[in-house]
Amino acid sequence: MKLVANPTYNRKLRSARKQVPFYLMMSPGLLFIAVMCYIPMGGVLIAFKDYNARDGIFGSPWMDPLFKNFEFFFKSEAARTVTFNTLFYNIIEMVTVTVGALLLAILLSEVKNKFLSATYKGSILLPVFLSWIVVQYILFGLLSVDRGMINNMITSTGGEAIYWYSEPDYWRFILPFAYLWKNIGYYSVLYVAAIAGINTDYYEAAQLDGASKWQQVKYVTLPLLKPIIIVLSLLWVGKLFNGGLGDWNGFYTLANDSGALYASTDVIDTLVFRSLKKLNDYGMSSAIGLYQAVVGFVLVLVSNYIIKKTDPDSALF
Repeated sequence: MKLVANPTYNRKLRSARKQVPFYLMMSPGLLFIAVMCYIPMGGVLIAFKDYNARDGIFGSPWMDPLFKNFEFFFKSEAARTVTFNTLFYNIIEMVTVTVGALLLAILLSEVKNKFLSATYKGSILLPVFLSWIVVQYILFGLLSVDRGMINNMITSTGGEAIYWYSEPDYWRFILPFAYLWKNIGYYSVLYVAAIAGINTDYYEAAQLDGASKWQQVKYVTLPLLKPIIIVLSLLWVGKLFNGGLGDWNGFYTLANDSGALYASTDVIDTLVFRSLKKLNDYGMSSAIGLYQAVVGFVLVLVSNYIIKKTDPDSALF
């Protein structure tokens, strides 16, 4: 019996072979995501169990009542404080970093000298590579009561030193500013790359019509950047219930874990960290983490649904 070759199957096989190098390049990232994100998902069971290390996750008894760990968290004063702080800082950061990065990217795209352009981009990217520990030392050098530069300037003019690490109100401004300084360069480079991909014919046509620089930005640059702005905003919405910024330890280290500042600096992730570090309460920590993940997932679905209804082409999925 003679076998007849299937053209469709052969075409798909050739296409798959061409994609092998790309699959190989993807494999380390996929492995990392699987090990760090998907395999640990089994640990959410701890939120519903009276966990002890001897019996393990599956051997530990179930809580009675089942949602006792959640009940303990939601009835505490800390639940309201960390939820408000997490949302407050993330919304502030999402708006300020997006607007600031867009403005900075537009300004950088207008620099025609390649040497100056590379110098500026390298300068704004430098803080991105600093750890929050280094940033904390820089901030402490500015805010220290007895040796800080800011207090030295205040006292030299006859004023009284400010106890920055005992006054929570100041940190409503310090933390967003610190994150803006550290991360605006990263997001601006993303927008610079997007601007570089815009066809110059659009700008030439606008110039022929007599459009000013502001009009070119308003009617050409911003509309064409709309898809990437929406995608980055959707990804940020998914992190609204994280400890901010992707690197929550900024909240922990910048304030030196000062108890006097918890009202302004404590977020969900820092509460989870302290619950594990000081209380060894795995059940409540897991319950808080599950609450955080579920709300973040719902926020992404809702925001994507709204965008899909208003502008289907810009939706994430």
